[in-house]
Amino acid sequence: MINIIVSSDPRYGIDRAAIRVVVLEALRRHRIHGRIELGVNIVGDRKMHELNRKFRGIDSTTDILSFALEDPNQSNLQHIPRIGFVSSPDKFLRLGDIVISYPQAVEDASIDGIPVDEEIRNLVEHGVGHLLGIHHE
Repeated sequence: MINIIVSSDPRYGIDRAAIRVVVLEALRRHRIHGRIELGVNIVGDRKMHELNRKFRGIDSTTDILSFALEDPNQSNLQHIPRIGFVSSPDKFLRLGDIVISYPQAVEDASIDGIPVDEEIRNLVEHGVGHLLGIHHE
């Protein structure tokens, strides 16, 4: 069972079903299955600016942030003590949350000449990758 929690301000017309499909396809492509949970949050620029400043120290907005509950790439740092996560009693693997700025998605879509829904799907797929430990420079 895969639980995908999609939240958005009502003023942003998003296709929740399409977001769920993108998440499911990305997890399938990476052979992730079982009891999985993750969140996708669509926010405005003010909220995204706040999150970017708080968690990345960057005083501007951005199109996407991913908040993984555990970074698989950190496990190769042998010299840093790691605190283990307690297994959830309901046996769900909670991957974390993806946060997308709707206004930035609109701007990106305009620049790329694609529909906003397609840009949001692209961002969701990118965010799922980050939650799975796939990072870029």
